[in-house]
Amino acid sequence: MGKALVLGGGGIAGLAWEIGILAGLRDMGVDLRDADLVLGTSAGASAGAQLTSGIELDELYERQLAPADAEIAARPRWSAAVRVAGALLTARSPEAGRARAGLVAASSARFSQAVRERVIASRLPAHAWPEHNLVLTAVDARSGTLRTFSRNDGVDLVRAVAASSAVPGLWPPVDIDGRWYIDASVRSATNADLAAGHERVVVLAPTAGAGPLLCPGPEPAGLPEGARGALVTPSTEARAAFGRDPLNPAGRARAAQAGRLQAVEVAVRVAKTWGV
Repeated sequence: MGKALVLGGGGIAGLAWEIGILAGLRDMGVDLRDADLVLGTSAGASAGAQLTSGIELDELYERQLAPADAEIAARPRWSAAVRVAGALLTARSPEAGRARAGLVAASSARFSQAVRERVIASRLPAHAWPEHNLVLTAVDARSGTLRTFSRNDGVDLVRAVAASSAVPGLWPPVDIDGRWYIDASVRSATNADLAAGHERVVVLAPTAGAGPLLCPGPEPAGLPEGARGALVTPSTEARAAFGRDPLNPAGRARAAQAGRLQAVEVAVRVAKTWGV
């Protein structure tokens, strides 16, 4: 089934780091835009939509360096984050835990869906689904089941990205066709298992080791079985650039720059995986 690029969640800083890594890898002759599948979760949904928009990587990178005026500097309510983590850890099944997280999200959101969609719209250089095979993940807030969105589902791209990154305790569940969806990172930081069947898989995982406040679901458990893969996580320097709050837009430029620099360190490993 070819190549898959998996972009995980990680807040505004994680999104910027992913764009920086992708631009830096292209500088090193490893262009991941030829992936047969781009799979995005949470902040990775925004990164995937940007990457497949047709806008050049240099322009996408420069957008990360510009003032993040349209973003909102806010964190999930601490009490809500604790309740979400507890729900995921103690429920009788993963789906039940994620459904309980959906209840927390519905009762503790700090902003409206309309506000969130304006933020997402400002991040995306194009608001129509690309021809590229872009797949975004979200979790049904009532059943706790995973849902994917692509251009064939008739769902607005901005709304699909908003659903994938609806962090419980900060953003509200997103209404799509009468169902409510929350951040897919309550299932997995990357949902990389959905890339199963692809021969070559590169996973960018900004939140590895970040803890449950930012990404309460499981950390990346590895690569799909049978795939030649590379899992790329932030370097020590990149993690420092993220700062103490990866959801704070003030750190976006530093994270993008750190990602571009880190690409030099991982380029050979990623090139071998990608068959370059």
